[in-house]
Amino acid sequence: MLCNVCPFECNVDRSVKPGRCRATDKIKVAQAQLHFWEEPPISGTRGSGTIFFTHCNLHCKFCQNYDISQLGFGHKLSPEQLLTVMLNLQKQGAHNINLVTPTHYTLQLLPILQAAKKQLQIPILWNSNAYEKVSTLRQLAGIVDIYLPDLKYYSDDLAQQFSSAPNYFHYATQAILEMKRQVGKDIYNDAGILQKGLIIRHLILPGQTADSQKILNWIKENLGTDTHLSLMAQYYPIYRANELTELNRRLHPDEYEEVKECFLDLGFEQGFVQELSSATRNYTPDFKGEGL
Repeated sequence: MLCNVCPFECNVDRSVKPGRCRATDKIKVAQAQLHFWEEPPISGTRGSGTIFFTHCNLHCKFCQNYDISQLGFGHKLSPEQLLTVMLNLQKQGAHNINLVTPTHYTLQLLPILQAAKKQLQIPILWNSNAYEKVSTLRQLAGIVDIYLPDLKYYSDDLAQQFSSAPNYFHYATQAILEMKRQVGKDIYNDAGILQKGLIIRHLILPGQTADSQKILNWIKENLGTDTHLSLMAQYYPIYRANELTELNRRLHPDEYEEVKECFLDLGFEQGFVQELSSATRNYTPDFKGEGL
């Protein structure tokens, strides 16, 4: 089968050679564990059943999970093993099954998720970079309950320079509109845990507050001010960020405040913010420790 699952449309047989994402047709997982550092309606009190997939279709120079997304750390799992991992996370009390960076494994995951759906009593969450094709996402309708996409860039120049992602904004916004179409209005249980819906994440980058404000304006105009946003302040230079002068520093407090003020001025009603102290590796899982 030739892979055209994401906007790169590599058109390669991944059973023969990896795609641009560096993944073969075999699912590779770096970590599976209860994760307590997602947004409150995702992690709740018992944690999110988070499965970190190896590889990624983007090549972000500042990726905080670069050892799995770019360097390929992980373990191959059979479909039966991955299904068992999901069911075990449910037994441990997870509020949801959180699939992190799953896009490049969409076709491999579909039959597994269809089987899981019959045995899970908790939502399935798609946690992606949003560099996805609408035609691929449509195959997830009725399977994925919660979408947690990034919306990284408004500027295509930044997307290309920082993540090697041509036409990122076009693909990501179309993907997010499709996600919203699928899940509709946010639904919570009595404990305030999200059961169905959409939360958009945006990582504020140093020196790029104008780009962030353009993203907020697009969300307001196309999805409305009741859209849940997560404004992330956790950027810090890592991996290859030192290759780019503008990325080789932490976010200044006034930069984060500027974007927060824009968020409030635009009238957004639902959102999550971070302290600048979150810009540390302490909140990144130990992918080479226990948990799989």
